[in-house]
Amino acid sequence: MSKKITAIRGMHDWLPSESHYWQTIEAELKNLFTEYGYLELRTPLLEETRLFTRSLGEVTDIVEKEMYTFPDQNENLSLTLRPEMTAGIVRAGIEHGLFYNQTQKVWQIGPAFRYERPQKGRYRQFHQADIEIFGIETPDADAEMLAMLHRLWKRLGIDQEVKLEIYSMGTAPCRKVYREALIAYFEQYQDKLDEDSQRRLYRNPLRILDSKNPELDGIIKDAPQLIDYLDEESKAHFDDLCAYLDALGIEYIINPRIVRGMDYYTRTVFEWTTDKLGSQGTVCGGGRYDKMVEELGGRATPAIGFGMGMERLILLCQACEVEAKEIAPLVTTVFLGKEAERVGLTLVESIRDAMPGEKIMLNLGGGSVRSQMRKADKSGARWALIMGEDELQNGSVVVKDLREDGSQETISQSELVAWLKNAN
Repeated sequence: MSKKITAIRGMHDWLPSESHYWQTIEAELKNLFTEYGYLELRTPLLEETRLFTRSLGEVTDIVEKEMYTFPDQNENLSLTLRPEMTAGIVRAGIEHGLFYNQTQKVWQIGPAFRYERPQKGRYRQFHQADIEIFGIETPDADAEMLAMLHRLWKRLGIDQEVKLEIYSMGTAPCRKVYREALIAYFEQYQDKLDEDSQRRLYRNPLRILDSKNPELDGIIKDAPQLIDYLDEESKAHFDDLCAYLDALGIEYIINPRIVRGMDYYTRTVFEWTTDKLGSQGTVCGGGRYDKMVEELGGRATPAIGFGMGMERLILLCQACEVEAKEIAPLVTTVFLGKEAERVGLTLVESIRDAMPGEKIMLNLGGGSVRSQMRKADKSGARWALIMGEDELQNGSVVVKDLREDGSQETISQSELVAWLKNAN
């Protein structure tokens, strides 16, 4: 007997019994994105590696440790499975001329890949919902994006279980001054820094602020704060965003330790977090990246966006006992004998023609009355259509109520669709 093939470590199967959560949340997201004027954009899973090293920053965990990278078979190219979506969306926008003198609001939902230690809510193949706005530099775009997310949490019924944390990353000139202040500060504690932090000290000291090592918490807590080094425009942008959030009644926390995992962020950064998922507390995160389009070869274009982990959002909804919307069948069938199955299939297709969008469960594979009725009861359908020899001869079908009183009624086959429409 050959060895059973199983899923690769960190790659997760979502089974049919779990799919209704995906469908519920994806439907809410797509409806909300449409209401706010976003259009769908789909980009490839594979991109040139240099797209991510240039956009994310070479001194980031994603680029240094987590990317699935390999050489192309026929060309002298290094390819990478996308570890996030923003860079690919920016590449597509530049390539197809979507940004020049235009405002674009786009969304994408799909898989991404990172070589991380697998744990609940964090997989090596995961799914992201991604939103981007291009061409707007004012903080009203930031505020509307956060208002949309706030609306999503309310629609899902989890708004009391998430909190908004915001900060400003400023601009490159003020971060340069801040970088020198951080280096000077952390040099005082160099012997206490762990290996990762020592490696980052002179290459990218802001990454130390994002350390998950609890032994460094006290040192990081007293480090200089970027908000004290912001230029006047960045300060005004952040103050205006806070004013918008106050006017919307959206509560927020100003968190100086928000660094995000990518180097492309400018000014606004944010995370929506929860304490319902243990260490995997970030449900959604994003911010501004006003320089990325230009750095990747396009014209200067301000932009803001976010990425949301679908698996983590599903876990949060389950932890909060949010009920997923599962469409129950309108009708299931109990057809006895070959001729009843043939006529019944034609009858079921006529119902599907007349009532598109309704879920009709045709019993396949035959079986006894008892086994078919057992399946019918388990199906969750409202009615069972029963047909045997007598019904075939009479051109009728028995309709049995499976959900209320169990009553049944004999209906002419020619009148069945009208009866179902009226009863529904």
